Amino acid sequence: MDASKAKANLLKEDGNKCFQNGNYQEAEALYSKAIQKDSTNAKFFTNRAMARLKLEAWDNCIDDCLKSIDLENDNMKGYYYLAQAQLAMHHPNEAYHSALTAYEICIKTSNSSAGSVSSLVLQAKKEKWEAKEKDRIRRHSELLTELEDGLGHVAAYEKHSITARIKNGEISQSDGEEEMKEVEDSTRRKIEELQNIFAISDPKHLQRREVPDYLIDGISFAIMHDPVVTRTGQSYDRSTLIEHLRRSSTDPLTREPLRIEDCRTNIALKAACEQFLEENGWAVDW
Repeated sequence: MDASKAKANLLKEDGNKCFQNGNYQEAEALYSKAIQKDSTNAKFFTNRAMARLKLEAWDNCIDDCLKSIDLENDNMKGYYYLAQAQLAMHHPNEAYHSALTAYEICIKTSNSSAGSVSSLVLQAKKEKWEAKEKDRIRRHSELLTELEDGLGHVAAYEKHSITARIKNGEISQSDGEEEMKEVEDSTRRKIEELQNIFAISDPKHLQRREVPDYLIDGISFAIMHDPVVTRTGQSYDRSTLIEHLRRSSTDPLTREPLRIEDCRTNIALKAACEQFLEENGWAVDW
């Protein structure tokens, strides 16, 4: 290893220490210095993307993710952070494809992060559906849309103020993140309450349609039709589990050896899936 690359690795390690201590701005600066010394290492870009996620520098985070993927095609972290930044910028379609790519890399490489990446895929798919639902409801109630948008603008202003206070040193990063979460939770509750009020007045058009998590396959992220349960108690659709086991003879969640013969039909869940699809024809498009 030449001197420049060795120095770059030292800067990255210093950046990691700052990140672990919650000093994300200093971590970003150190990762940037590491990149100046060695711009061929994909890990430096994914590390800086991770810091920029914490700083909510979404555009810069996306740039780093794309660069890291360009340097290393099967860069799981690059796709994982990319999906998070795209979700934050309200681009659920792009986020879904990025998260799904990260998940496929996890499966191919037997990466232990498959569980958390799977959760991100599901979150992105839900937000895709939420966007479609919002458009559908928007066509039926202009007033509800205006009120929801108003609450969103208020939340954005409050979060912007919190970010400014963090940068000015008025509050710590951790306190700021806690305040951000409070704003998000409060806004979500207000919007849900608003939607419920409007849904009562026009349930046919304004009732928000959702698919329960327990009906969703953890591999294909679609509603299950023939669920089977593994020895660990996790259910998957039979066809997608068989396809997964052709590629890797391991449990998708635990990474322990698994055969389709080890699984049994989840009769109760199958009945629940059939009933839900029968009563909610729209769910076939989920």
